[in-house]
Amino acid sequence: MVRSPVPPPVARAVDAVLDATVVPGFSAIGARVRRRVGSWTPLDAYDLRGRTVLVTGVTSGIGRAGGHQLAADGARVILLGRDAARTMAVRDEIAAATGNDDLHVVVADMAEPEQVRSAVGAVRGLTDRLDAVLHNAGALLGQRTENSVGVETTVAAQVVGPFLMTSLLTDTLRSPDGRAPARVITMSSGGMFASRLTVSGLQMGADDYSGTEQYARAKRAQVTLNEMWAERLDPTGQRIVFHAVHPGWAATPGVTAALPTFDRVVRPVLRTPAEGADTAVWLMADDTEPTTSTGGFWHDRRRRGIHRLPTTRRSDTPDRRARLWEAVAGLAGVDPTA
Repeated sequence: MVRSPVPPPVARAVDAVLDATVVPGFSAIGARVRRRVGSWTPLDAYDLRGRTVLVTGVTSGIGRAGGHQLAADGARVILLGRDAARTMAVRDEIAAATGNDDLHVVVADMAEPEQVRSAVGAVRGLTDRLDAVLHNAGALLGQRTENSVGVETTVAAQVVGPFLMTSLLTDTLRSPDGRAPARVITMSSGGMFASRLTVSGLQMGADDYSGTEQYARAKRAQVTLNEMWAERLDPTGQRIVFHAVHPGWAATPGVTAALPTFDRVVRPVLRTPAEGADTAVWLMADDTEPTTSTGGFWHDRRRRGIHRLPTTRRSDTPDRRARLWEAVAGLAGVDPTA
């Protein structure tokens, strides 16, 4: 029996209820209900032959699932991971599963600026045009560590590294014949909803370090910078669109390792990695709604606000945004005015 489509007003009302209730909305329940009532286009329906995309953090979880789906849709995929053997193993696994052998490995630690620069050089050696980048690399760390130049690792890998890579790839990001804008997609997290925007406190010190709070601060910075990239580089979104994604609560090795109690309690309703990757892949593949705006923050194929609390909204001032941009550009070693 074929189900009748759910009227759009009903679908929007269901989505709003799920969004307000948080736990059902962020869990697998939200993804599956929204998929049904929203009549989502299946990701397998997209034909990405002729497109070249870059995905970071591909060796497990959401990045691995996203790389698999993009390859299944026919894209040429550049798979970036920090461990050569693991990244190559994922490349071979995806090729065998999808029949797509146009998969290429680039090895780099996104926390290390010089490795990011080398990775960009390797990407340029593979292609003169990128249709999309998915910034997915990163992890929630239980203990404070620093990269080789003294930047806290979470911030280095999830804020500074993607900022530097985007800066170096802007001239490479373009679609053929202007058919659709290129896309820069940042995988963020719902953890940022409880964190204020901070510049002076972006990197937590050894005395007050909390892995979950550091992660949330980095994710807040990500979604703010996503909006700023859109405003500064291409506010019309004609050549490049920028979007950030909240994947919901997904069952990934990173969640199991970093949040074992959370994982144990909510595991029955956690999303699969593929469900966590869905909206990011859709934003990279679909040439309709994702291309009509830029600077958006998305969850389950719908644009959302970046604030749920008055405290975070009050922290998000123009002055603080400008200082964040300058600070991250300085850490990345790029001209903040470029």
